[in-house]
Amino acid sequence: MLVREINKYDAIEFIQQHHYSPVMPRLTKHYLGVFVHERLRGVLTLGWGTQPRQTINKMFDGLESDSYWEIGKMCMDDDMPRNSESQMLSLVIRWIKQQHPSKLFLYTMADGIMGKCGYVYQASNFLFGEKYWTQVYMMNNGEKLHPRSAKELCKENARIAGKERVFWLTTDFMQSRGIRKIEGFMFRYIFPLNKRAKRLLKHSNLVWTRNYPKDSDLLWRDVTCRKSMQYIEQPPFTYGSAMYNKQLAAVANLREYFV
Repeated sequence: MLVREINKYDAIEFIQQHHYSPVMPRLTKHYLGVFVHERLRGVLTLGWGTQPRQTINKMFDGLESDSYWEIGKMCMDDDMPRNSESQMLSLVIRWIKQQHPSKLFLYTMADGIMGKCGYVYQASNFLFGEKYWTQVYMMNNGEKLHPRSAKELCKENARIAGKERVFWLTTDFMQSRGIRKIEGFMFRYIFPLNKRAKRLLKHSNLVWTRNYPKDSDLLWRDVTCRKSMQYIEQPPFTYGSAMYNKQLAAVANLREYFV
């Protein structure tokens, strides 16, 4: 197994075929392919999320966004052996140390809303750095929509409500459209890439441990109406539709390009 940079479109095509969510982070800088006998068997992307400086400052005072990479997407062929993702992470960490020796940390999150608490990062000796609630919309077709992608719906909501603007969909609007607001956990993980990074961990704003979360720590709640908030089972999101998510629509168009 080896890792090398690959063409952006080859990476996106692989992700679109193998990842549960093909929506790509906007600040992706590197597309790494995992090859076995010269055959592409996995892809991992590096870059940042939507607010890189805010992310690093949440964890460390005085550091800039260029001090870390964040894993955007990671996926492999389904028939790869069980420990393959850990091997891929090990190779990627080695690649970062060789190609970007000034980087201090490799950061990522496990999406609890999708039922993931981060077992692959735990197996790769990442440190766990607390969890936090996050919110998404579950559309009437099962589509998962991040609040940042709901701008057009917020405009429609504001127009109907007679307001200049709304930043979150109102309960009345959601109930009239069959939309649900779902909360679940995100789990933070970090890997220090050198001795300086290990020293900085001692002064982090977060507590980093190997006291890892498990499936029993996964929780979901429906907060469409705060007054009647209730804990629920894992929501059955679907990814076959791009009715609301413009990035998914763009991925669908990309798929047509490759066909």
